[in-house]
Amino acid sequence: MITRQKPTDWIKILPILFLVPSLILNIFLLTTKTPDKNEVEVIGVVDGDTLVLEGKVRVRMRHVDAPELEYCGGKEAKDALEKLVVGKRVRLEEQIPDQYGRSMALIYSGNTLINKQLLTTRWVRYHHDVTTVADELKKEADRVKNQKLGIFGKCQSKVNTLNPRCNIKGNIDKGSNVKRYYIPGCVQYAFTIVEQDVGEAWFCTEKQARDAGYIMAETCSKKE
Repeated sequence: MITRQKPTDWIKILPILFLVPSLILNIFLLTTKTPDKNEVEVIGVVDGDTLVLEGKVRVRMRHVDAPELEYCGGKEAKDALEKLVVGKRVRLEEQIPDQYGRSMALIYSGNTLINKQLLTTRWVRYHHDVTTVADELKKEADRVKNQKLGIFGKCQSKVNTLNPRCNIKGNIDKGSNVKRYYIPGCVQYAFTIVEQDVGEAWFCTEKQARDAGYIMAETCSKKE
């Protein structure tokens, strides 16, 4: 004997039939993130402080100064930035042009400030700038610098441990870009740090230093 369902049974089932698709749709909407119109995808990096965004737009990171690729730490800085941003969508805040008209900004991935994250890798220097997070980033930069790791350990030193015989220190004045070299016996020699991440170098002879465009520091006694 075939039992037929009463019309009232279908009426009871109908709300459930409508509810299930609605629940599935809500779950889909909750788990599918709608792209933020203010975010852009990072398609690559130029070096340790410059990103390439979709549309091949370049933007430099504020408060960050990475070594040039040919200098000590340059490749490591670029690799560190690639790991942090390539393929991700980021948001640009406090965007301004630099003195050459190039775009500079604070870079956020969600709530994470990439500029700060990059400083913690120790492969970049802190660059003075005026933003809402300047104090926070300066504090973080000082903390990691004191650990003597990354460029602060590998690329900056008072003694040439790799080749002790090449003990002439080449320094570049940050204000005037004048290149000076110091030989043992110079008044400032013991305190002078060779910062290879900005292009400074060790030399084996004074001739090598002069050929590289360096002049003897005024505080040195001349030796040939």
